[in-house]
Amino acid sequence: MKIPLGGVAAPGSSRLNKTGGWRVFYPEFLHIRCTDCGLCQKLCPEGCVFRQDKKVYYADMDYCKGCGICAEECPVDDIEMKPEVR
Repeated sequence: MKIPLGGVAAPGSSRLNKTGGWRVFYPEFLHIRCTDCGLCQKLCPEGCVFRQDKKVYYADMDYCKGCGICAEECPVDDIEMKPEVR
């Protein structure tokens, strides 16, 4: 995507910029102790954590940067950060 100097990206174009490539750690959702509080989804700065079903969340790895906020804020430690293997 090319943006001219001083230009603004077209709406929805951020989906084209997959930012997961520089991740060093990734979140692993264990689905064991989840209380469905939704904090992982609400606090994700990239908005890439989604609810699949009751007490089942996942991160879109195309956009997850591996910041670990979801795991740090999970009140029941149901998310672990794992080293990215490429």
